[in-house]
Amino acid sequence: MYKLVIHVYLTFFYINREYYSHIQLNIGNNVNIGKEVLNLLKEEITEVEYNRYIKHLNYDLKKSNANLAIFYAPNALVVNWIKNRYTEKISHLFEIKSNAKVTVQITLKNKVETKKTKQIVEAKQSSSLLNTSHSFSNFMVGGSNQFAYAAVKSVSENAGNVYNPLFIYGGVGLGKTHLMQAAGNVFQDEGKVVIYTSVEQFLNDFTRSIRNNTMERFREKYRKCDVLLIDDIQFLSNKEGIQEELFHTFEALKGDGKQIMFTADKHPKKIAGLEARLQSRFEWGLVADIQPPELETKIAIIEKKCEINRVSLSKDIINYIATVIESNVREIEGILSKLHAYSQLMHIDLNLEFTKNVLKDQMNENRENLTIENITQTVAKDLNIKPSEIKSKGRSKNIVYARRISVYICRELTQNTMPQLAKYFGMKDHTAISHTIKKINELIKDDEDFKLKIDELTNKITSAS
Repeated sequence: MYKLVIHVYLTFFYINREYYSHIQLNIGNNVNIGKEVLNLLKEEITEVEYNRYIKHLNYDLKKSNANLAIFYAPNALVVNWIKNRYTEKISHLFEIKSNAKVTVQITLKNKVETKKTKQIVEAKQSSSLLNTSHSFSNFMVGGSNQFAYAAVKSVSENAGNVYNPLFIYGGVGLGKTHLMQAAGNVFQDEGKVVIYTSVEQFLNDFTRSIRNNTMERFREKYRKCDVLLIDDIQFLSNKEGIQEELFHTFEALKGDGKQIMFTADKHPKKIAGLEARLQSRFEWGLVADIQPPELETKIAIIEKKCEINRVSLSKDIINYIATVIESNVREIEGILSKLHAYSQLMHIDLNLEFTKNVLKDQMNENRENLTIENITQTVAKDLNIKPSEIKSKGRSKNIVYARRISVYICRELTQNTMPQLAKYFGMKDHTAISHTIKKINELIKDDEDFKLKIDELTNKITSAS
């Protein structure tokens, strides 16, 4: 009788071994081991990679067991990416947690490949042009770009339903492409078919398709995507054939409720050689501009770039770089690379004096031809008042502020005497000039923000001369 009981028990145990293994793997301590493993992986990879791929995995509690861990991914791109890079690592982490060899399976929940999945894979080559480091989280927002940022962010959360098309314009290096690609990365993470291209690439594809008699494939690619992002639309100027094709592509996508986004260096109305009907389509949704960043935003951008590139700079160096760069924030990474390279090759610690010497080309100081008029016009433009108001007898706070700054910079950068400056600015005599300069020096000493403003204006004036 005793042997019979033992036999029944062992039979029951082996029949239900997979069940107990499942319990051991998934229910122990009421913890989902799949989530635990992904949390361990999160500590070993970059935040960008985790947020872009790993966090979208779902662990199958019911089908997984002691020997098999099944994760579902939202689309084929995520499946392939994780399979190629992290399957072995995830398996190793399971072994650490469960003390057993586990086969990791990354798959789509529906293994039957749909037409949508095929489109995603076929669009991979175009969407791979997206820079994965461009995200909303590392885009520095300030007064100069806040509206554009909010518009693109809104579109990324509600594709095809708000601001369609969205047209972003502004000068070189101000962040248009960063914002566009940040939205593209969000869409791609959601499994949408994203086509990101420049006008030049769009034109090359168009020309090649005509030459090879493959226009049907061209139209299938650009008109069947979920999101179309086109950079530097101003280069469409006077290209009639490609404008015609883009117009029909626009109509097809818009009619299907697909999201369209463009960037350019100027407002659609100011792009010469653009068909009127295409110009009107660009303005159908929302047109938003990005202005050159104000000083505070430039400082924040430099600090963020230092963090990303692991470059350690003191506050005075960061402030100095912010005053040297007038508008093109794309220069920042180049400057940081240059400083780092000089420091490493010459075995010199980075300090302000060394930084100024390295960046003297950026300064382009040429003070010989500076005039009071040049300086006054630059200050007036920056402070949004008229040059004539600076020379007037006006006593409003903003006019007095601009006049004092102009006097100070003129005294610093030109050979004009105090009586000459007094005459130009309509002030009583040289004592008034002396008092103004003393007042500015006190502000520079006591107010770091004011000092930075003076430095920025000074560098802007000398760079433009």
